Amino acid sequence: MPEVTIGPDDPHFINNNDLITGVKLVDTPFEGTGFGNWKRSMLIALSAKNKIRFIDGSIPKPASTAATAKHWQRCNDIVFSWILSSMSSEIADFILYSNSAKDAWIELEERFGQSNGAQLYGVHKKLNDFAQGNDSIVTYFTKLKSIWDEIDGMGMNPNCTC
Repeated sequence: MPEVTIGPDDPHFINNNDLITGVKLVDTPFEGTGFGNWKRSMLIALSAKNKIRFIDGSIPKPASTAATAKHWQRCNDIVFSWILSSMSSEIADFILYSNSAKDAWIELEERFGQSNGAQLYGVHKKLNDFAQGNDSIVTYFTKLKSIWDEIDGMGMNPNCTC
């Protein structure tokens, strides 16, 4: 196979910092709740590292004889390890034997990304019960905005098409 030159703008490029094992891309590991927030944080981190294409399917696995096959596998494994290290061990076990980072991502979205009426009710209840208490106006608004964003992230707000 001919050697492939990979520059820093190529998604197959691996920075030395990417090789550090156990790297967590997000501060708060996913433990089964708040999938929308965790997903958004992961997407931002993967985009910053130019690796989002390994989970959205826009860089499919090449044939084993392709010049980029080894590079693709290495990047996929790195992305997969970032996903695994950014969640609880119980959830990591659920996706551990996925064939690729993309397949693991799809499994997570299918299991945790489906907003349903009960989840929406819970967030709306949190919003109804929310009060400023002793919080400053800045802290109160930040927490309130977080709840609004969570509802928005569920994608269940009806859109007016008038």
